[in-house]
Amino acid sequence: MEKIISLSKRRGIIFPSSDIYGGFGSSYDFGPLGVEIKRNIKEAWWRDMVQMHSSVVGLDAAILMSPKIWEASGHLSVGFADELVECKECHKRFRLSELKEEECPECKGRLTEPKQFNLMMKTFIGSLEDESAISYLRAETCQGIYVNFKNVLDSMRLKLPFGIAQIGKSFRNEITTKNFIFRMREFEQMEMQFFCDPKDADKWFDYWKEERLKWYENLGLNMDNLKIYEVPEGDRAHYAKRQIDVMYNFPFGWQEIEGIHNRGDWDLSRHSKYSGVDLSYTDPETKEKYTPYIIETSVGVERSLLAFLCDAYQEIEGGRTTTTESTKEIETVLKFHPKLAPVKIAVLPLLKNKPELIKKSEEVFNMLSKEFICQYDEAGAIGRRYRRQDEIGTPYCITIDFDSLEKNDVTVRDRDTMEQERIQISELVEYFKEKIKD
Repeated sequence: MEKIISLSKRRGIIFPSSDIYGGFGSSYDFGPLGVEIKRNIKEAWWRDMVQMHSSVVGLDAAILMSPKIWEASGHLSVGFADELVECKECHKRFRLSELKEEECPECKGRLTEPKQFNLMMKTFIGSLEDESAISYLRAETCQGIYVNFKNVLDSMRLKLPFGIAQIGKSFRNEITTKNFIFRMREFEQMEMQFFCDPKDADKWFDYWKEERLKWYENLGLNMDNLKIYEVPEGDRAHYAKRQIDVMYNFPFGWQEIEGIHNRGDWDLSRHSKYSGVDLSYTDPETKEKYTPYIIETSVGVERSLLAFLCDAYQEIEGGRTTTTESTKEIETVLKFHPKLAPVKIAVLPLLKNKPELIKKSEEVFNMLSKEFICQYDEAGAIGRRYRRQDEIGTPYCITIDFDSLEKNDVTVRDRDTMEQERIQISELVEYFKEKIKD
C-alpha cells in the first residue's frame, strides 16, 4: 500500500486533501489522472447498469433532503451508529467491532465502556443554528431514489419490474478512517435500486448478483482476488432479507467493495408511513396491489478504484524498454483495462529537436485527442517516456519517426505485449476504436 500511495501522489492520481496545510484527515483530492479513472469507472458502471438495461433509468437526487427522510429510514436511531470506546490514557477512539483485545491497541491503556456514536453529518439550513434548522448531509444515495419512486413511476410510465440508478456523493462521520481511500467521510456511491414483485425477488437477486460479478471481470479484475460472502441472518443489515458482500483481496486483507441486498418492502413501507403518501404499486393487468420489494446493488466509487488500482499494480525488473538502455531497476506498470486507463494513447516524437517530427506529432495528437484522452510527451529518451506511460497505465504509445514523414505511418506500441506495429495515420482512429471498444 505504501508504494501505491506514493505512486498515486507522484503521478497525479490521488493527493492528500489540504496538503499544503498538513492534510485533512480521511479526505483526498483526485488529481488529473485520478479524475479520469473515476470518470471511466462511473461511465463503465452507467453504461452497464443503465444504457444496457432498458428497464433501468437514472436519477440525481439532492444531497440535502428533509430530515424526516432520515427519521423514516432509521438513520437517526441507534441503528445507524457505531459502538465506540475511548482509551483513558491516550484518549484515542476505536470501533468496538474492530478491537481484538480489551485494551488500547496503541498504548495498552484501559478503555471506557462503549457508547453509541451516530454517523450522520449534521448541518443547518437558514440563518439560525437552532433545532428547527437542523438538516443532514445524506449518508447514502438510495434514500433519494426511494422517495422519488412514485415520481419516476408516473413520469416515465413504467411498469414493474424496473430500476433506478444514481451516482453521487454521500457523507458519514466516520471516527476510525483508514486504509487510504478505502474508508472516508466523503465518498461517492454507484447505486441501483430494482423494484419488483415480492414473489420474483429471489430471481432478480440472483440475476443482479451475476451481472455485477461480470462487470468486474469484463473490466479485467483478477477474479482470484474477488469473492462473495453470504452474510448470515444474524449479521445482516436490519432491512436485509438477504445480503451478499462482494469482497476484494486488498494488501490490507479481504474487504467489502460492493453490497447486494434484498431489502424487502422496508424502505417504501417506512416512507409511506412517515410521509402519508401511498407508495404501493397496482399491477395494471392483474390489479394486484402490493408494496414492491427492492433489490439493491451498491458500490463505492473510491473503493472500486482502489481495487482496480491494486489489481493493476505490477513491478517488473528491467528489460521492458525497446532502446539500447540497460537497466536493472524495478519498473512499475499499471495494467489497467483500456476502458479504465486514465490516458488511452501517448504521442511521442522520436526526437524533440526536429521541427518536422514535432509538427507531425502535434497533427497526430490533435487528430486523436478529439476521440480519446491522449498525452503528448517529447521530454527525454524514448525508453524513459515509455516507462513513464507504463507507470500511469497508458495502453498504447505512438512514436513518430523519420519514416513517418515519408510513409505517413507511425509505430504503435502495446503496453502489455510490448509488440510494435506500423499503422497508417489515416487508420489510427478506427484502429484504436477497435482496440478500446465498448
